[in-house]
Amino acid sequence: MYLIGEALVGKEPEIAHVDLLMGTKDGPVGQAFANNLGNYSAGHTPLLAVIRPNLPSKPYTLVVPKVTVKDISEAAKIFGPAQAGVAKAVADSVEEGLIPKDVVDEWVVLCSVFVHPEAKDYRKIYQYNYGAAKLAIRRALSKYPTVEKIIYDKDRATHPVMGFRIPRLWMPPYLQIALDIPDLERT
Repeated sequence: MYLIGEALVGKEPEIAHVDLLMGTKDGPVGQAFANNLGNYSAGHTPLLAVIRPNLPSKPYTLVVPKVTVKDISEAAKIFGPAQAGVAKAVADSVEEGLIPKDVVDEWVVLCSVFVHPEAKDYRKIYQYNYGAAKLAIRRALSKYPTVEKIIYDKDRATHPVMGFRIPRLWMPPYLQIALDIPDLERT
């Protein structure tokens, strides 16, 4: 089993963006989990999501920071409210039956989290990461989005970071390379 979920929740600078993989320990997600736990990268140290010290969530969940952690104050945001929010979201998903209780010892979750270096409000960091993780779990288990949703939204959506909508490429003034030059040999 290999499930993927994603969610963006909140407002800057405490905004939370979560990408996660869910799957069985004996599959590719389990392999990725083990590889990440054993391979450290400067500023991107993976950590088990814990409800409190010495109490990890189940399924075991590995939190990996997306943004390079440069100092102890940034590390505190990851090791404190961000990972705690993720851990609580996983535990609540089990309690609510979203994740079946009978699979918690066979599944693992790999969760990449974004915490803005300028974030200051620990309560919002916790709440937004909880919300993003819970939504990403729900989306992963429901295999959201559908292909129909992607096709419908691809020419209508506005990405919040870019701030503008990209219309279909065949609408001027965009280059129409694929439409104008169908021959790969022609230059």
